Parts: sequence; C-alpha cells; structure tokens
Amino acid sequence: MKLTEIVVASGNKDKIREIKQIFGDVKITSMKELGFDGDIPETGKTFKENAKIKAETIALKFRLPALADDSGLCVEALYGAPGIFSARFSGEGDEANRKLLLKRLEGIVGRKAYFESAVCLCMPDGKTYFGEGRTHGRILQEEIGENGFGYDCLFYSDDLKKSFGLASAEEKNSVSHRYRALCDLRKKF
Repeated sequence: MKLTEIVVASGNKDKIREIKQIFGDVKITSMKELGFDGDIPETGKTFKENAKIKAETIALKFRLPALADDSGLCVEALYGAPGIFSARFSGEGDEANRKLLLKRLEGIVGRKAYFESAVCLCMPDGKTYFGEGRTHGRILQEEIGENGFGYDCLFYSDDLKKSFGLASAEEKNSVSHRYRALCDLRKKF
C-alpha cells in the first residue's frame, strides 16, 4: 500500500516535526491544520491502546489515514513510571515533570530507563497497523543540553553515548523510540 497523506493525531508540535522528518516521503498534515483543536482522552492502559484511540478518532472524523503516537519514559527504579503518564506526571508541564522525576530518584543509584513508543495507523475503513519501539539509557543526575523536548535533557542515550538534550534532531531521530516504532510500522504496509 502506498500512502500519500497522513493526518497526525497530535497537537504536539515537536512530535509532528519528528514524524515529518522520519516520514519524509508522505504529506503529513496535523489534525489542527484540518480544524480539530480538541483533546482526545487517553483512556487506555497502555501506549498501544492510547495510540489506537487517538488514530481511530481522527481517521473516522476526517475519513483519512490517521497516525497517532503514544510514548513516554519508563524508569526501572520507579517500576515503569512515569510511563503512560509521562506528559502529565506532575500535572504542570515539562519542567515540573523533570523536577518531579529528579526528586523521586534522589538517592537512587540504579537509573536505567527507556523511552517507549507505540504508533497506530488507522485507515478510514477501520483497518489498523501498529509499530512499537524502544530506546534504552539512564536518567542523569541533572539536565544536560537544551535540544529536544520533554525529558530529553535528563535521558542519557546508550546508543548515542550522550544526553538527548545534546543530540541534534538527526542524531536523536536515528535512534529514538518513535523512529523505531515508525520503522516497525512501515514494514507492515
């Protein structure tokens, strides 16, 4: 199947930019560009369930193929938290999320973590395709770098041997959980 246009079921500009960079041969339109400004409740219990909820909502509304990603940071010492609640961990945005994470990890030596992404491509006929990806590393003691978004400046990538906050967009996209999930998805259609 050859796709020419996909609507991204997200209002996150940084996520959309990453998807455009990775899916360069397909026209990517955001749901906001089509006039959808509402929130889609993420009521699933997994990244995969949340991605499907968002993709189905937009595919049915616009009768176009819709792609949604749900992703987050999973820290082993916190039993996988913040996980699906990564964006809402503190309830007060990215900076507060990072501060809360560092506070919860005070005094903890084992800081292994991974970013996980599940992507769902939902077709207007209801057919769905999934991709999943992870990138491993650890949580730093302090923020390093200013690139990226979310927890990037706290995440030391095992692949890149540096913080995602120090990585260029191209470097991050070459090893990111979202990149791996999108590659996994592309293999399936």
